[in-house]
Amino acid sequence: MEDDEDLRKGPNRRCIVTGSVLPKEQLLRFVVGPDNMVVPDVDGRLPGRGIWLSPGRDVVNTAVTKRLFAKAARRAVSAPDDLAGLIERILHRRCLDALALARRAGQAVAGFEKVKAELKSGRVAVLVQASDAAPDGRDKLKALAPGAVVVDLFDAAELGAVFGRDHAVHACVAPGGLARRLTAEAALLGGFRQDRTP
Repeated sequence: MEDDEDLRKGPNRRCIVTGSVLPKEQLLRFVVGPDNMVVPDVDGRLPGRGIWLSPGRDVVNTAVTKRLFAKAARRAVSAPDDLAGLIERILHRRCLDALALARRAGQAVAGFEKVKAELKSGRVAVLVQASDAAPDGRDKLKALAPGAVVVDLFDAAELGAVFGRDHAVHACVAPGGLARRLTAEAALLGGFRQDRTP
């Protein structure tokens, strides 16, 4: 395991809860604001010393209940009520925004047949499927997408809103920066969605 000096030199950071050392893009960054309140810094641009957590509801809740933010900041700090819920909502919005940008840029399409055609052509980096989609349709498209990242974190109504319709069950995003952004954001959000109990 890397020591603290190595962590400061490279792009890796250590989660204050799990102790895991990961690339910073796979972790959530927090800073302490002027009011001594913990602030999620999903963009990674806020000034101040970063405090890093693995993405997950349980991890965030542990950091709050065990006062690990204060320990990492070396001072008394406060965390917002339902910090984990706040982060999940931010990540959820960011994922849908990335998908909407891809649609407006002509890099995303929706609909079973359109997605199927794009998959067959090999022009898909991310396959997005509604969490409430029928398993047979999902499985058929997944079989055509061995190299694509599959995202299934949104229901058909949420996807439909992105594509200007009542619901959308299947969508895909072409390779490029927006696909990479959606993949990274969805990986962070997935940590929160896995932790939820039905």
